[in-house]
Amino acid sequence: MIQNVEFRLEGGRAGVMLIHGLTGTPTEMRLVGRGLNRAGFDVYGMQLAGHCGDVDDLIATGWKDWYASVQAAAERYAQELDHLFVAGLSMGAVLALKLAADRPDLVKGVGVYGATFRYDGWATPWYSKLSFMLPLIGRLGIGKHRMVHENEPYGLRDERIRAQISTAMLGGDSAAAGLPGNPWPSLAEMYKMAAVVKRDLPKVTAPCLIAHATEDDIASLENARMVERGVSGPVEMLLLEDSYHMITVDRERRLLIDRSADFFGRIADPAAAAAARAAA
Repeated sequence: MIQNVEFRLEGGRAGVMLIHGLTGTPTEMRLVGRGLNRAGFDVYGMQLAGHCGDVDDLIATGWKDWYASVQAAAERYAQELDHLFVAGLSMGAVLALKLAADRPDLVKGVGVYGATFRYDGWATPWYSKLSFMLPLIGRLGIGKHRMVHENEPYGLRDERIRAQISTAMLGGDSAAAGLPGNPWPSLAEMYKMAAVVKRDLPKVTAPCLIAHATEDDIASLENARMVERGVSGPVEMLLLEDSYHMITVDRERRLLIDRSADFFGRIADPAAAAAARAAA
């Protein structure tokens, strides 16, 4: 049974919609959401279709369903705002870029956190690096009930946080910590979407803050460089040297929050940002 764990933190007329990753949960975006809200932003942590239930719930959906849930959430949320920003983690970053490519009229800025077009990080099992073949395998009807299981360090450099999240995840609390692995059909869908978004990157004209761990265990830094090279809008890079993949909850989350708040704030109110720079 899918639980609804979306969250909303009310703030000003500039809002940030946060998108979690594949097999993940809005909970992984909550700390960043609280920080952005303290900085004056309205925040909405949306929930992707098929997520926060069991494996069958997830594989009953595909990337077009996930993206449709992002589109619908953004269109509803934008009606309450003067400025809509979108930020996503991992596959959520890819979905955020897709929305920015399709709706440049709607999205004023993008937070690209740990973008994952390929699972090619240092802790990824060798066979997972062949995941790009899964769309073909899926068409052949192979592996419907197979799963690539999460491994240590679970995207987290902070050992205390890792212990908390892995206990919840391995204990079956998918609403709090997500599923303990990626089903093959869902990975195949993710790779189909990644191919589409990669081609569409030049359509992204909104400013992008690209944040990525230099030692990302799940998705190598090349994923971030691909975004940097591909988008048409202005780019700022934030390289995090004391975190792994889950940068929204790992050791440098406060730095990520501060840089994101500054980035979105300069877009929402450029006059105030210029005055602050002059005063400094």
